[in-house]
Amino acid sequence: MTERKIALVTGGSRGIGLACAIELAKAGCDIIINDICDAEKAKPALDEIKACGANAYFYSFDVSNDEAVKENVDKMIAEHGKIDILLNNAGNTKDGLNLRMDMEQWERVIKINLTSAYCVTHAVIKYMMKARQGSIINMSSVVGLHGNPGQANYSASKAGLVGLTKTLAKEFGSRNIRVNAVCPGFIQTAMTAELGNIDEYLKAIPMKRLGTPEDIAKVVKFLALDTDYVTGQAIEVAGGLII
Repeated sequence: MTERKIALVTGGSRGIGLACAIELAKAGCDIIINDICDAEKAKPALDEIKACGANAYFYSFDVSNDEAVKENVDKMIAEHGKIDILLNNAGNTKDGLNLRMDMEQWERVIKINLTSAYCVTHAVIKYMMKARQGSIINMSSVVGLHGNPGQANYSASKAGLVGLTKTLAKEFGSRNIRVNAVCPGFIQTAMTAELGNIDEYLKAIPMKRLGTPEDIAKVVKFLALDTDYVTGQAIEVAGGLII
C-alpha cells in the first residue's frame, strides 16, 4: 500500500486555499491546514476535507511570525512525520494608490504575502532535504507579473514570490525538491466580490468568465502530484487575461 502524502496549506480554511486542500485530499493526500482563526471556525473546512476520505489537521498560528512558524512546523513533523507538499497560500490585501499608501499598509501586505512564504519554506525545507523530495507551491498572482494600479504593495509581494520561487528551484532542484508558483487572475472569492462592477473585468478576459477556486486547485494538484520535472515556473491561471 502506497503511503499517503501530507500537504500543508497555509491560509487553508477558506477560498482558494480550501479548494486546493480539497483537491489534494481527493487525490489521496492527508491535509494540514493553517490559518489565524480558532479551531471552531476551521471545523467546517476540516469536515469538508475529511469527507474526501483524508485525514485533516488544523494548526492556528501567524505564518509571518518566524518563531511561531518554527515551533508549529517542528510540532507537525513530530506528530505526523513529514510534509511532502507545501502550499504557501496565506495572503491579504490593503489596496491604495501609492501616493496615499502608508507604511503600515505596505509592510502588512509584504509581511503576510511574502515574508510568510519565506518563513514557512525555511522551516519546512530542512525536512524535505532529509527526505530528498518535496513540492513547494507559492500562490502568486498575475499582478505580480504585470502590475496593477492601486496595488503597489500587493503586486510587489506577489512579484517577490515569483523571484523566491525561481531562486529556491535552483537551490533545491538537486535534492529533488520542486518549487513553482501559481498566478491566478480574477477568481470568484470574497475578495473579488468586493470589486464591484465585474462586467468591466470580464471584457478583458477572453474566456468571458471569472475563474473559480477549483480552477486554481487543479493546477496546484498538477504541480504537487502529477509531474516530476516542472520546477521554477510561474503559471498564469487567468482565462487569457494577459496574452
